[in-house]
Amino acid sequence: MQPIFPTVGIVGTGAMGRGIAQMAVQAGSHVLLFDLQPGAAEAARAALADTWQKLVLKNKLTPDMQAAYVARVSLASAASDMAPCALVVEAIVEKLDVKQRLFAELEAVVTPEAVLATNTSSLSVTAIGAALQRPAQLAGFHFFNPVPLMRVVEVIAGLKTSPVVCQQLTDYARQFGHTPVSAQDTPGFIVNHAGRGYGTEALRVVGERVADFATIDRILKDQMGFRLGPFELMDLTALDVSHPVMESIYRQYYDEPRYRPSVITAQRLAGGVVGKKVGEGFYAYDNGVAQVPAEPPVPGASSLPPVWVSPKAARRPEIYQLLKTLGASIETAAAPSSAALILVAPLGLDVTTLAAVERLDPSRTVGIDMMLDDTATKRRVLATNPATRPDMRDAAHALFASDGKAVSVVRDSGGFVTQRVVATIVNIAADMCQQGVCSPKDLEVAVTLGLGYPMGPLAMGDRIGPTNVLEILFNMQTVYGDPRYRPSPWLRRRGALGLSLMHEEA
Repeated sequence: MQPIFPTVGIVGTGAMGRGIAQMAVQAGSHVLLFDLQPGAAEAARAALADTWQKLVLKNKLTPDMQAAYVARVSLASAASDMAPCALVVEAIVEKLDVKQRLFAELEAVVTPEAVLATNTSSLSVTAIGAALQRPAQLAGFHFFNPVPLMRVVEVIAGLKTSPVVCQQLTDYARQFGHTPVSAQDTPGFIVNHAGRGYGTEALRVVGERVADFATIDRILKDQMGFRLGPFELMDLTALDVSHPVMESIYRQYYDEPRYRPSVITAQRLAGGVVGKKVGEGFYAYDNGVAQVPAEPPVPGASSLPPVWVSPKAARRPEIYQLLKTLGASIETAAAPSSAALILVAPLGLDVTTLAAVERLDPSRTVGIDMMLDDTATKRRVLATNPATRPDMRDAAHALFASDGKAVSVVRDSGGFVTQRVVATIVNIAADMCQQGVCSPKDLEVAVTLGLGYPMGPLAMGDRIGPTNVLEILFNMQTVYGDPRYRPSPWLRRRGALGLSLMHEEA
């Protein structure tokens, strides 16, 4: 296969630069490595040779292939050595003025047809190219770490980027074996933008003392299938990386409430409690292993009260079937008896609001999250309200854990945990489509590959039902009075018309 760019320059030879260089060489290109840090380029070449040698030992490369790859890596002593390159990719520090100076220097030495690409994750491609004579030749080419394993790359067009340049980079990414997705030049592009909802909403949940870090992580993994809980993920990426991204996207969108960061991460960053790499984050680490607190035991109960289910409960027939399966005594009268455990199942509202509106005894009222079919989850989530009696809380816990399924009991929250986090994710994704940041298809691919979600955010919305997502968001607005939860027009219109969130107008 003939590479689209026979000679490629890599400026910045840290982990990202090395990863891009590895894939470029394996795609057939000759690569020039350059780094202002003395010895960095030499170390990168040695690291690449070592990587390929390990692949030989694993029988994934032949010795001849390894030798050919090493022979295609050269060192540059100055930016001027990049003159013969058809493509130069920058992977240096995230500072606008530094990148602008570098590209101005590169533009002066490469041919007019050469493509310049920035691996920036948070800066505007348009701003980086503003000082260039040929801004049409500059585009974003955003990879994820580690590059050989994270097989998605965002191709970003600045306001003046040539479509031909974007197509060349798209085709070249395919030669890497990567999946390219096209993004407009907006804060966070696709993956970092779409990822705003997971962590920031989880931080709001813990900030309201609804549940602790470990409980929230368990709920989101067991109910929705996320591979890592939000606090596990933030410990892995480290707050010195993730919190500045939260602040950057929030400020670049002029303090848009949907992206609002949290004082919790700001404080932890200031205190150096940034995550796994320092041994202390949301979890403590012993030899790299998170010390996760044990789950509270299921309360013992010699006898259980009868259960009365609110007529307005979500999935009410399924709740009745579940109660029958668990052997509960069920009350079906128009109002609960004085001994009954009262069960509500809100979408977006909190237990307190339902108890007040439906004139239920709050001391006996407990909520259950029924956004998803009970058979589709590994965990049930119950919520108390400030007046719930401990005996009723424990009875509900014991009942719903009686078949061995995990149960978490949280404090009152509009939308429990999963409802509010998933609805926020879906809403942000829908608004990205409304803004034209990318196509719905590219959004789903980028998020699934780049963030490792169990499915794309629009698919999540379709699974839950756009009308249900709308109900959750509208009700959360009622509970919290926060414009953070206002539904995107993309979501609102498709929900009103019964359309898939993947639907694009003709």
